[in-house]
Amino acid sequence: MKRLRFRTPQEGFVNVTRAVEEVLEGHTGLVYLFVPHTTCGLLVQEGADPQVAHDLLERLAELAPRFHPKDRHAEGNTHAHLKSLLTGVHLLLPAEGGRLRLGRWQQVFLAEFDGPREREVWVRLL
Repeated sequence: MKRLRFRTPQEGFVNVTRAVEEVLEGHTGLVYLFVPHTTCGLLVQEGADPQVAHDLLERLAELAPRFHPKDRHAEGNTHAHLKSLLTGVHLLLPAEGGRLRLGRWQQVFLAEFDGPREREVWVRLL
């Protein structure tokens, strides 16, 4: 298993597609990605238009606002845990000839909801 490290912003999507593909080295099969963190996620989304990421973050903020009167978590980052729950922490993707087989507009993103932080994405070739 390969561990990729990324420095993330306070909140946002970090495109990790190229970093993942650098690990593939001609691999054909499946690629399993996992983040061992509870306040970030992994997703496949459009990578060409940065407004998509902006819009998605805005909508997630509506679903899980930073401060909610019912939150009891001492660290005050329940919103980040909920966003991680919604996006998920793992992906299973096809690869062929060392490239991820994604749709025309698709890219792989590490979604940060409680940064800035140093994060890992674990990559296993299957």
